[in-house]
Amino acid sequence: MNVAIGLSLIILIFVGVPIAIAIGLASVVGIQLHDRLPMLLVAQRMFAGIDSFPLMAIPLFILAGNLMSAGGISQRLVDLAKAMVGGIQGGLACSCVLTCLMFASVSGSSVATTFAIGAILIPAMVRHAYPKPFAASVQASSAELGVLIPPSIPLILYGVATDTSIGQLFVAGIGPGILIASALMLTVIVICRIRGLGFQDREDRPSLRAATLAALPALMVPIIIIGGIYLGVFTPTEASAAAVAAALLVGFGFYRELSWRDIPMILKRTVISTTAIMLIISAAALFSFLIARSGLPNEIAGWFNTFFESRFAFLLAVNLMLLVVGMFIETSAAILVLAPILAPIAISYGVDPVHFGLIVVVNLALGMITPPLGVNLFAACAVARIPVERIIPQLIWFVAVVFCCLMIITYVPAITLAPVDLFLGRG
Repeated sequence: MNVAIGLSLIILIFVGVPIAIAIGLASVVGIQLHDRLPMLLVAQRMFAGIDSFPLMAIPLFILAGNLMSAGGISQRLVDLAKAMVGGIQGGLACSCVLTCLMFASVSGSSVATTFAIGAILIPAMVRHAYPKPFAASVQASSAELGVLIPPSIPLILYGVATDTSIGQLFVAGIGPGILIASALMLTVIVICRIRGLGFQDREDRPSLRAATLAALPALMVPIIIIGGIYLGVFTPTEASAAAVAAALLVGFGFYRELSWRDIPMILKRTVISTTAIMLIISAAALFSFLIARSGLPNEIAGWFNTFFESRFAFLLAVNLMLLVVGMFIETSAAILVLAPILAPIAISYGVDPVHFGLIVVVNLALGMITPPLGVNLFAACAVARIPVERIIPQLIWFVAVVFCCLMIITYVPAITLAPVDLFLGRG
C-alpha cells in the first residue's frame, strides 16, 4: 500500500495536479488496494482532520492580515523601516527586510508579505538605481520571514499535526526570525557596498519620530498577540480573534483607510485562502492516517536509527531531505504529511519538539524562494515584472545566507528555546 500511495502521489504531482487533490487521490488509491478499509473512511478522516479548535486560528489570522494590508498598514511600516535604517548605504534594501519582519507579525503569510510590501518597495528600489533582479531577490528572500514570526500559519499547522504547543512555537519563532532578518540585512549592506548601490537611499527619508507615531497602532497588534499568549490572557486561537478586532480598530479608527466597501473583497480573499489551506489539511489528515496504519513511521524510524547513530547526523539528514522536499511540495502539505512522521523520530534522538518544529518550518521556508515551485519567487517576479530566470543569479547569495542561518538554528537550540523558557517559564 505504501508503494502504491507514494507512486501515485509522485505521478500526480509530476503531471501538475494540485497538491491537495494529489494527496487525496493517492490516499483513495491506497484505500482501494486495502481489502479491509471502506471508502467511507475518506469522508470521515477528511472531516476529522479539520474538526480542530486550534485550526480556527487560521482563517482569523488570514482575515486579520488582509484587513491590515487593506487598512494602510504596509505604507506605515515601510516609512518606519526607512526612518530606522534608510540613512546608510543600502538602507532602502535593508528597509525591505525590516518591513517584512514587521509586516510578518501582522500577516502570518509570506506571499501576502511579498505582494503588500513588494508593491511599494520594489518600484522604490528601482527608482533609486537598484537593478530589478536584485530588488526582487531581496523582497523574495525577506518575505519568508512571514512563516517564522508569529502569527505563522505553518507553525499552527505543525502544532496541530504534532500536538505541540502553538503558543510555544510562536514564541520560539522570534529568535530565528530576528537571526535571519539580521543576516539578510548584513548581506544587503555588503553587496551594496561592493556593487556601489544605494547611495541615494537618504532621499525622502521620513523622521523617526513621525514614522514611529504613525506606525504605532500597527505595531500594537503583534504586541497584543504575543503578549496575550505568553501572559496567559488568551490562547493562540483566541489571539486570532483579538487580532481581527485590532485590525478593524486600526483600519477604521486610526488610519481611516478601510471602508465598508472593502469588506466583501477582503472576505472573499480570506475565504479563498482558507479553503485552499483547509483542503490540504483535510487531504493530509487522510493521508497521514493511512501512512500511520501501514506502519511506515516505525520503518522510517528504524531506518534512521540504523544509518544515523548521532543526533548531529540525524538533523543533517533531515535538513537535506526537507530542502529537496521544499523545492517540489507546498509548505503546508509538506508539514502535514512529514511532521507527524519525523517529529517522534526527532524526539527519540533527544531533539526538543518545539526546536524541531522551527527546524522544519525554516527549512521548508527555503523552498518558497527556490525553483521550481518557490511561491515567493514567482510572487516577487510578478511584482517586479521580470522573468524568473533573471532573479536566480541574484538570489543565490540570499539562499546561501538563509541556509547558513538554518544550520545555526539547527545546532544552537538556545536560539529557539531560550525565549520560550524566558517568557513561558518552560523547563
